[in-house]
Amino acid sequence: MPVDSQGSGLPRCHRHPERETGVSCARCGRPVCPECMVSASVGFQCPDCVRGAAEQAPRQRTSFGGVLALGDGALVTKVLIGLNLLVFLLTEYVSRDWQVKLGLVSWAPLPGLRYGMAEGPQEWYRLVTAMFVHGGLLHIATNMFSLWVLGPQLERVLGRVRFVVLYLVSGIVGNALSFLLTAGPHQLFTVGASGAIFGLLGATAVLFRVRRVPMQPVIALLVVNLVITFSLKSMIDWRAHIGGLVAGAVIAAGMMYAPRAHRNLVQGLTTVAVLAVGLALVLLGMARLPG
Repeated sequence: MPVDSQGSGLPRCHRHPERETGVSCARCGRPVCPECMVSASVGFQCPDCVRGAAEQAPRQRTSFGGVLALGDGALVTKVLIGLNLLVFLLTEYVSRDWQVKLGLVSWAPLPGLRYGMAEGPQEWYRLVTAMFVHGGLLHIATNMFSLWVLGPQLERVLGRVRFVVLYLVSGIVGNALSFLLTAGPHQLFTVGASGAIFGLLGATAVLFRVRRVPMQPVIALLVVNLVITFSLKSMIDWRAHIGGLVAGAVIAAGMMYAPRAHRNLVQGLTTVAVLAVGLALVLLGMARLPG
């Protein structure tokens, strides 16, 4: 402990040796000057002890087991919107070739002649990248508005990691169903985050059910979206919508109804099972290809 040797006899702050002080940290006993004092329930603590206590304290959890986000509760939603906008600018205004490179494309008109998803696992990245590609301003504006409406609430109650998993797996399964059911998977070209958005819609319905919130608003929104989907099915990929909706609802049910004692296990197994179904859909689609 540094002590003043020129008269006062007071110790000097361990962080600012040029400053005398008569106060010590209640935890470690080291002298602290007014600038370093942090008020505690008893006396004062130094910044090092306060930081150490914060790191050792258990992190707060959401009601469904996710880590409670500090600060912006809609950070992941904003990041997803930003990524979608960046990819839209790239594929719409920089080079439209990237729509084909990133979109859910599959072409296999003849045995031995294949492109995109039909080529095999090395092309299945499209199940993810296609979620970030959009065809026109109205398309991306509609999806991003829906993401902004549905995303923040789910992100706050699930936590950031679980929310990202819900979003991505719903989109993947939606695209996988689209690959399987499109009239001849060899003639497929589809893009958009709609599968993932419908996954969030399904998860919102489960959340309302769990919290016993009146279901009428979310049911009305779901009905309107389904009516639009099937009314414009020549322009909208209804398969991705249905696949994403079911996947999102199942994942959310696993996350929200999981018993506390085995919550992580049940949530993980549910997510893996839904992802496995998505893989099975892709494999079935591959089996339908010629040759």
